[in-house]
Amino acid sequence: MRKVVIGSAVICAATACAVAALIVKHRMKKSGRWARAEAIVNDFEEKCATPIGKLRQVADAMMVEMHAGLASEGGSKLKMLISYVDSLPKGDEKGLFYALDLGGTNFRVIRVQLGGKERGVINQEAEEVSIPPHLMVGSSFVCAALELFDFIASEVARFVTSESEEYQLPAGRQRELGFTFSFPVRQTSLASGTLIKWTKGFSIEETVNTYYPIRSHLFIEVTVGEDVVSELTKAIERQGLDLRVAALVNDTVGTLAGGRYYDNDVVAAVILGTGTNAAYVERAHAIPKWHGLLPKSGEMVINMEWGNFRSSHLPLTEYDLSLDTESLNPGEQIFEKLISGMYLGEILRRVLLSLAEEASFFGDTVPPKLMVPFILRTPHMSSMHLDTSSDLRVVASKLKDILGISNTSFKTRKMIVKLCDIIAKRGARLSAAGIFGILKKQGRDVLATEKQRTVVALDGGLFEHYTTFRKILESTLAEMLGKEAASSVIIKHANDGSGIGAALIAAAHSQYLELDSS
Repeated sequence: MRKVVIGSAVICAATACAVAALIVKHRMKKSGRWARAEAIVNDFEEKCATPIGKLRQVADAMMVEMHAGLASEGGSKLKMLISYVDSLPKGDEKGLFYALDLGGTNFRVIRVQLGGKERGVINQEAEEVSIPPHLMVGSSFVCAALELFDFIASEVARFVTSESEEYQLPAGRQRELGFTFSFPVRQTSLASGTLIKWTKGFSIEETVNTYYPIRSHLFIEVTVGEDVVSELTKAIERQGLDLRVAALVNDTVGTLAGGRYYDNDVVAAVILGTGTNAAYVERAHAIPKWHGLLPKSGEMVINMEWGNFRSSHLPLTEYDLSLDTESLNPGEQIFEKLISGMYLGEILRRVLLSLAEEASFFGDTVPPKLMVPFILRTPHMSSMHLDTSSDLRVVASKLKDILGISNTSFKTRKMIVKLCDIIAKRGARLSAAGIFGILKKQGRDVLATEKQRTVVALDGGLFEHYTTFRKILESTLAEMLGKEAASSVIIKHANDGSGIGAALIAAAHSQYLELDSS
């Protein structure tokens, strides 16, 4: 009997030891996984670092590229496109003007009634129209573009003809419209220009009968190099509508115009949304590639197309390089791929996938949805980053709903928030460096006089809705400027520049300006 008891005790002890050994092994394995995960995140954080010295190098590189782009066509990664907008709104414009904002699967027709200095914008109305899918494809430029612009023109005509009597123009006057086209266009005048290329995540071969996207996953067949204003004008004429396209406007230039209308100290505009771009006011004599007569104003608005900026000083990681390599436009839009809303969430997904594959961050298997490109969008990242709940329940909810990942630990969720912070901080600080580069080019990085006031108009969903991103951008710009200069620089949200801005530019370049002034 005693032997049985002793044997049972030995077996129990052995079992306990085995269980303990398994627990220890599991903990060691788990500890090893976490150590590996921490190493990956720390390495990523180090490579994304943007100390003030590096940001100044980025700003200086931006300024060098600006000079090169202004000197000659193709002389820089920055296209530095001449917008032909040499007169911005002053706030005293009067009359009825229109805008057409073509920027996606929808377009907007806008009517703005201006009342001069005293009354400002008296009335503003807009109508959004969805483009039927069958108009987004075609077998030739002639057919596809003809049908698309005919549809747009018919909707513009319907919008105008349904106006009440209060919007009737004086006899003999022609309606005037500003046309917002939010892609790189090489303008040959204020109201004409040819498409250069497509951005915002699309790569379109520049050949005859090429499919191009308009800020969407739908495509229109078009020939790169066509004058979009000419096509629109012919379609308007076919509708029997007496309307002149007074200006072809990039959305960033429109944002600058909208900002200037309300504040005469606005000197630059930046869009931080799905894509990104910047425009600013340059001295006309500082544009060597400008061969025409100097404008009376002595100024010219430059559309930088800064998304294509690239420099050895940009803090690129293996995740950025793989994203670029696998994109539809490798080697292009590098700055945009670091700072814009289209890509921030995708960078996060790539880091999380690396953690899942190399450190079993979400368990022994890699979550299938985590392998789907662009499934994790920047608004999702923003929601997780801004999660202030004690248990980070928003993070848990997003992981479950979007990636199908359940039962994550608080420690795991906390690390994901840290990753959001690393990615957003890098993007925001690089954006600030870009703005600082523009201000430095304009000589506004220092306080010249006590009365100097510099306003930068910003628009776009990323800037407007991702509050942490916005605050980091603003604080970084102030840090770069220094206390004295920062006191004179203001970042101001300019909403809907792509809409009202185009109408305001049409007003500032109206064919009736001299008549009205007399």
